[in-house]
Amino acid sequence: AYFAGRIAGDQAEVVFPAPPDVDPAMWMPGPATVKDFQDADLILLNGANYAKWISRVSLPQLRIVDTSRAFADLYLQVEQSASHNHGPGGEHSHSGAAFTTWLDPGQALQQAEAIASALARKRPAAKQQFVTNLESLKSDLLALDERLARITAKAAGEPMLASHPVYHYLARRYGLDLESLMWEPHEIPDEVQWAALAQLLKEHPAKRMLWEAEPAPESVERLRGLGVESIVFDPGGNRPATGDFLTVMESNAANLEDVFQ
Repeated sequence: AYFAGRIAGDQAEVVFPAPPDVDPAMWMPGPATVKDFQDADLILLNGANYAKWISRVSLPQLRIVDTSRAFADLYLQVEQSASHNHGPGGEHSHSGAAFTTWLDPGQALQQAEAIASALARKRPAAKQQFVTNLESLKSDLLALDERLARITAKAAGEPMLASHPVYHYLARRYGLDLESLMWEPHEIPDEVQWAALAQLLKEHPAKRMLWEAEPAPESVERLRGLGVESIVFDPGGNRPATGDFLTVMESNAANLEDVFQ
């Protein structure tokens, strides 16, 4: 949605209907919202089985754009993981294709290019505007990539943890040695989870852990007692309350800088 807004400018109304308190990857739109999708001029999908609800409804195939199709052969697979809950989205599992494709800025750029091409086909008279706006977005994404590469170079080969299995493309792009847990930022892990972590740290002696959102202070302190520092790295699936996708990613980079420096 952010890429579409940046590229389309005043040539399109970009609608992102998922509510802010639900993970869009696990969201199911109601009948009225499905009708809005069916009536749209373009339906932009992330791909990699991100919007699982599309398998349950009928959408006009000629208006669908799978923005990550160009690198579908590079999708990573998540090993079978236990089902769990976070937010109103209900119980779910992260197994299957890893879907946070945009956490590799190079892949994100390919998704933006797919959007620009789709817009140009729909409105050829505005193609130059779309190209110009895409170049501006490309500059920002490449700058983000360069910044993240510079920061994470200090962590090459270093064992790290992640609160959820959502950072696969980030890890592949920057060579991070990540092991994923199934912890919720707003919940205090139980003793079984702490015991499992202690066992994991024997084999994977991580000193840093990525969280999707600000973790509970009790979790931060107990992790610190184990020699593990917490880092918030918001995957950016939802529209933020303030700012936009790019400011979220810049904040993530700043959080990494704070810890690695």
